[in-house]
Amino acid sequence: MNKNSKYIFLAFVGLVFLNYINQFVYKRFDLTEDQRYTLSETTNSMLSKVDKTTHITVYLEGKFPSEFKRLQIETKDFLEELRAKNKYIKIHFENPDNQRERLIKKGMMPSQLTVEENGKVSEAIIFPCAEIRFKNKTSIVSLLPNSIMSSQEQQLQKAIENLEYSFMNGFQKIIKKSKKKIALLTGKKGLQDIQLYSFLSKLSDKYSLSKFTLDSVKTNPQQTLEDLTTIDLAIIAKPTEKFTEKEKFTLDQYVMNGGKIVWMLDNVQADQDSLMATGKMLAYPRDLNLTDLLFSYGVRVSTSIIKDLYASKIALATGNIGNQTQFQNLDWFYHPLVAGNPNHPITKNIANIRLQFANQIDTLKNSIKKTPLLISSPLTKKIGTPTIVELQSIAETTKEENYTSGSQLFSVLLEGNFKSAYKNRVKPFKSNLFKASSFQNKMIVIADGDIGKNQLLKGNPTDLAIDKWTKQSFGNKDFLVNAVDYLLDDTGLIKLRNKQLKIKMLDKKKAFKERVYWQILNVIFPLVLLTLFGIVFHYFRKKKYA
Repeated sequence: MNKNSKYIFLAFVGLVFLNYINQFVYKRFDLTEDQRYTLSETTNSMLSKVDKTTHITVYLEGKFPSEFKRLQIETKDFLEELRAKNKYIKIHFENPDNQRERLIKKGMMPSQLTVEENGKVSEAIIFPCAEIRFKNKTSIVSLLPNSIMSSQEQQLQKAIENLEYSFMNGFQKIIKKSKKKIALLTGKKGLQDIQLYSFLSKLSDKYSLSKFTLDSVKTNPQQTLEDLTTIDLAIIAKPTEKFTEKEKFTLDQYVMNGGKIVWMLDNVQADQDSLMATGKMLAYPRDLNLTDLLFSYGVRVSTSIIKDLYASKIALATGNIGNQTQFQNLDWFYHPLVAGNPNHPITKNIANIRLQFANQIDTLKNSIKKTPLLISSPLTKKIGTPTIVELQSIAETTKEENYTSGSQLFSVLLEGNFKSAYKNRVKPFKSNLFKASSFQNKMIVIADGDIGKNQLLKGNPTDLAIDKWTKQSFGNKDFLVNAVDYLLDDTGLIKLRNKQLKIKMLDKKKAFKERVYWQILNVIFPLVLLTLFGIVFHYFRKKKYA
């Protein structure tokens, strides 16, 4: 064997050996600036629990707008990272065109998109969804955010940023062996189940829901407290009756023992339904007897109503044409349309939230960390109560100079070591569970009891995210679900919502304007170069061998 043959043989053996080793050793390197393909610790931890074959079917195949090809590619790349991390994950991409009805029945809602190509605008329908099947469980993953975006490019940006959160949220639903417990506290004439159906049904996908009455505090307070402490989170939705000292003490000790609470409170008696029925109503303070309890946690809910020039609309009858009543959607300043904190995972990337006759929250100085979640626009006006609210005021001329109260706080996240409101006070009843303070607990206070109230249509609940009359979309349901997720999240999953990527989008206007230039550059210019090369090559070859 000569020297060259020896080198060729050794190179061949080396390639075979490297290929063999490659079957057992797999390593990917993320060289992107924003580390978009580097999985978080939360994701790695969750994937380690997948010990059986898991099929992920993505319905992003077929013809759809070119920019959404980017979502398809990014989804494939992300899922490849999951498959590289866990051998049990199997990936499939399918065309949804011939199975639309089946997908809709499964809960996968199509999205209608505006397609702009070659200066022409058309409509396209896609199913930006995925289905995860693990053992005998199935989870549906939506790949497009529901929030209102200014453009499809921005929507696509958020969709790609949320890929890891969306899929891990889907995985969490099917790999958890036990669900955390959530209780809707009753006994204070709050919202009925059917009025919270849209919100609670969304929670039921991930959590175990039940009702818990505070009425038993009156007869057996100690047992009631013990039972309540087995609940991970309590929802208090628009109570209208005064809390007794025993009930307040029970709630206080529930918090001290690690229980989380979502407070949805109305400190003013004002109801939109009664206003629509009579045309006017008396709005007056509601005494829930919670002031001292919330004060000890660092907040106070006022008894003023906030009017905001940036408001949602209500549908009002404005006349008749023939026998048909004509309705018009008009701004109703008593229903503020508020933005969420863009830097917190609870409120990031969600649509504006509609409030109804909301009160503002004042924060007090103590050791509790307070994070604003919902804030009004600067153009607000405080209305003291009691006051008469008249529907005809909607026709009055609005003067911006009258709305100078500034931005108002409507919801706040409280985190830290809470001190009991009964630390240095006489206890309403003796309890062996009494604690003077909690250890790193969380709660959320919302100064609007109707934030989770869905409308009814012919006796059936409608989607909380859409107004049945004006068809406006709101982020109420997303906000409340995210709030619960954050309070109960032990894995840090909700923090994945904060992920930000630098994605460069195509400038459609510039591309359309310069399309001829780039077509020439990419199609004709290479042919010209190839022709010139052939001519020059032929010339020198002919000259050399002539």
